[in-house]
Parts: sequence; C-alpha cells; structure tokens
Amino acid sequence: MLVAQITDTHISEAGATPDAVYRTAWHLERAVRHITQLSRRPDAVIVSGDLVDAGSPGEYAKLRRLLAPLVMPVYLIPGNHDDRENLRAAFADWPFMPGRGFLHYTVEHLPVRFIFMDTHRVGEVGGEICAERLAWLDARLSEQPRRPTVIVMHHPPFLTGIARMDEWGLIGLDAFGDIVARHGQIERILCGHLHRPMVLRWRGTVVSCCPSTAHQMALDLEEGSRKLTVVMEPPCCQLHSWTQAGGLISHLSYVGEFAVAGAAEPMTATGT
Repeated sequence: MLVAQITDTHISEAGATPDAVYRTAWHLERAVRHITQLSRRPDAVIVSGDLVDAGSPGEYAKLRRLLAPLVMPVYLIPGNHDDRENLRAAFADWPFMPGRGFLHYTVEHLPVRFIFMDTHRVGEVGGEICAERLAWLDARLSEQPRRPTVIVMHHPPFLTGIARMDEWGLIGLDAFGDIVARHGQIERILCGHLHRPMVLRWRGTVVSCCPSTAHQMALDLEEGSRKLTVVMEPPCCQLHSWTQAGGLISHLSYVGEFAVAGAAEPMTATGT
C-alpha cells in the first residue's frame, strides 16, 4: 500500500493573499502533478486540513477542480481555516462524506485502516477533541483492535517548541492521549497545521506532521518568541508505504526539480 498525504493547501479566491502572494493554487497544481507522475501510483491521497483559506463555497469549488486530476480516491478532513458545512456541501457526492455532524469517518478497503478525525473548532485557530469525538474514536478503535490503524487529523497532539504555534493547541489532549495509549494497533497519527515536517514518539505511537504544499512556517525555536514567519521552503508531500513485513514507512517527497549543480538532469548514484 502507498498513500500520499498533502496538507494546508489554503486555496483562496483570486487576488487574496494566499493566491497572490503564496500562489497556493499554482503550488497545489504542481503537487497534484507530482503525485500523478510518481513511478508508483499511490492507492489513495489524503488531504489533512486547511483545504481552503476562508471557507467559502467558491474556494471549495476551486479546490475540487484542482484535485480533479487525481484518479485514485481522495480523502479530506477540515482544518481551522475550513468551514465544516461549506466543505460538506461542496463534496456531498463523495462517498466518505458524512451527511451531518462532525466530518470524521473510517476507510476500510486498504491494508491499513484509516480513521479520519475532525478537530475543527469553529472560529478558533486551535483544535478540539471533545467528549463526543473521543467516544466516537474509542468506539472505532475498539471495533478492530488487531488491525493496523492510522489516525488522520489536522491539529497535532503535542507541543512543537515553536512558541506561537503552541498557543493554538488541541483541547482534550490528555483524554485523547489516554485513548491512544490504550489501543496498541495505532501505527501512526498523521497531521498537518504546522507547515513543517515533524516527528514525535507519543503515547505509544508515532506522530508525523506533513509540510504544506505551498508556504512553510520558519523554524523558530527561541523560547517565548512571538514571531511567526512564513518562508517559501521547498513544498512537500508525504508518502506512507505499508508492507506486512516492514510496517509503515513515511517518506518526504519534495515537489520540484532539484538537479545536481551543473547537471542537465538528476544524476543516478552508483554507490555511496
């Protein structure tokens, strides 16, 4: 199994800052083309929140057009920039989309089970896993305790060391961690939100954050810093590969061409 993850696409109306300054639509086009041209086609693509920037119906229509070249199943969850009801309406015909309530669901047809969690908190940058969401997650994990499982959510369940981002945390973190710790089949928790690659061993599993398809947040580890700086570091997707023998391996796949200096095309290594 190979699953591609993209995140924080921040599609906006033409002329808005994400479109005009960060060129988010252009970057998503490149990311989609990158995925379609991989030597091994992914079995599915997940988009882990902040799909659009202002949550408007027009933005979601634009997002659908940009994702259309992906011929494999595509699975979405909301982030803090999304509007739950406009997202639901825009993708109502997609088979996984819940008709009401939180936008979370399971994907059962892949060798690894995927649980998609809605951590969106209306009007807030930070996320939440309330009692209702916790009960839903615990019930889903209890259904198949021996099946390898990946949880996908927008907000990461840990402090990053980037002080300003850590101000916008996840409500219900401790109770969520208790549930994760009780269920040993969780292979990975996949997140977005941070616009940076991060990996942490947490509550008996591994949490991985995927960079944005467009703009990234500068790595500022100064204690108490109030800065939050946008940088245009190379955009990425993540590729999550599962084999029965090797488990789940996650790769960063950079979007773009990065040839060796002076070479007309990427060089093939003959040894190390």
